[in-house]
Amino acid sequence: MPFLILVLILFISTPSLGQTPNDSTDQVWEVGDRRWTIEEERRFEKWAEETITEDFFIDHKIPTDCADAVYAIRWIYARIARLPAAATTKDGKLVGHWSTDWKHLPTHTEWHRDKRFRAVIFYLFPRTWTGTLPLDTYPVRISTDSVTPGTLFLETESHTGMIRHVFLDGSQAHPLQTWESALPVKVQKLSMKYFFSGRPDFRAGSGLVKFRWPVFENGTWKYLPAREHPFYSEEQYTSSFRQGYADFVEAVARRIDPTHYSPEEKLVKVLRTLTLFLRERVPIVLKGYQQCQNGGCPEASEGWELHSTSGRDGMIISLMDHLSQIIGSNRLDQEKAKKMMEAISIDISENRSVSLYHVYQNHLWFSPHPGDLIEARWGLKKCEMIQAQTLAANKSIAFIEKTYRRKDPRYADFSIRQQQHLLTRLNEEWNRSKCKELLPILAKKDPVLPHPKKSPEPRLDSKKCQKIRTEIQATHDSIAFIEITYGKKDPEYADFSIRQQQHILTRLREEWNHAECKGPIPFPEQKMSK
Repeated sequence: MPFLILVLILFISTPSLGQTPNDSTDQVWEVGDRRWTIEEERRFEKWAEETITEDFFIDHKIPTDCADAVYAIRWIYARIARLPAAATTKDGKLVGHWSTDWKHLPTHTEWHRDKRFRAVIFYLFPRTWTGTLPLDTYPVRISTDSVTPGTLFLETESHTGMIRHVFLDGSQAHPLQTWESALPVKVQKLSMKYFFSGRPDFRAGSGLVKFRWPVFENGTWKYLPAREHPFYSEEQYTSSFRQGYADFVEAVARRIDPTHYSPEEKLVKVLRTLTLFLRERVPIVLKGYQQCQNGGCPEASEGWELHSTSGRDGMIISLMDHLSQIIGSNRLDQEKAKKMMEAISIDISENRSVSLYHVYQNHLWFSPHPGDLIEARWGLKKCEMIQAQTLAANKSIAFIEKTYRRKDPRYADFSIRQQQHLLTRLNEEWNRSKCKELLPILAKKDPVLPHPKKSPEPRLDSKKCQKIRTEIQATHDSIAFIEITYGKKDPEYADFSIRQQQHILTRLREEWNHAECKGPIPFPEQKMSK
């Protein structure tokens, strides 16, 4: 009898996780008694790692920015697995699989053909953003059992992304590789990047986080309290977590993979990773040229999004920066490293190849544009690219003057200063590369390239490196300013201006390496969301 009473008490006090609602066919989808558990999270991790590709949202014609992408991935899996899903809108409404507002639309067994499901995620996209994600997520402990594919990184009201893969072999610039989307909202590739995030803020809900579990309690759906989730932890917010490390990014890297690799071992591993990335790039470039030559894929078109290599080239730049740091900061034999790279050949077409050392020297001049000549895609037409970018920068200045001088002179001044900074960098690279005049004299309205002259070698001192670091940070701040000021009211110009800032960051990274600066260089910018 006492045993029967105990069983009855346990049954009555079972948490909301076990309560079963009466599903309706009017819902977005039915879940029955299916609930999130640790085992279901593991299945989600496996699915996210194996299923999500850079073309995932292009294949399914879903426009995204950074927050849209992570919400969509979670909801798509929940729909496939018949698990609960929810999201908090900007006005505080909790929308979930139980919603019946779309009951008039037909459903389908396959999620991507389910008009009801697609309608609800398209409804959520403009009503959710990085500012609502803290309401839908909880912070996790920093370990390999909780920071897994499907985990999010979240920067306060600015940017988010999802962990794609966790590397524990020292072959990457950081153990955490991410998938990220960005503004403007459009059907676009996901960018593969390395984890980068500022110091997390507990009050803002930023940091490394996972989605919360919707539970049914007292006749309604709500979230399981954050602290009751199995991976919950506030350790990433403590000062002791970052103690002894340069920043939060390094602290996370060492916590995830504490193994110490010798510089020589690290060099070999990173060279192997770079070679793989570059050889994977070859068929993408060849197919892009076949499909997009002669202007067949104008920028921002569906063809351009499908065949461009912007995201992949960003990963190559990050790995090259990392490689340069390994060689420079550990005082490795540069001649030996050069010979190792020269021995690795990349066949870029049927009858042409380049060495890894060529890529090491010229990767910043790779063209991501699918319609460009194969030589330009691999940095073999560096001077022409400098010339083209100089022309583009001058045209940008003219565009800014015409469009923003009267209605926003403060921003016009700011943006033109950035373009002038870019022109200075291009001028320095033109001189350093000993380029010669390649095109006929340009019309008066067009910019005339600087005549080659001897460029003085930079002083290799800490002041110069500090100045470069300060300029990189200023460029990050400029991107944030652009997004806050123009992300909503003029997304087209925000996107245009951010691309110009990316050019500046590229030049600054090159200057950092040219000056042989030591220590970690700030990572590429993270675009903000909605």
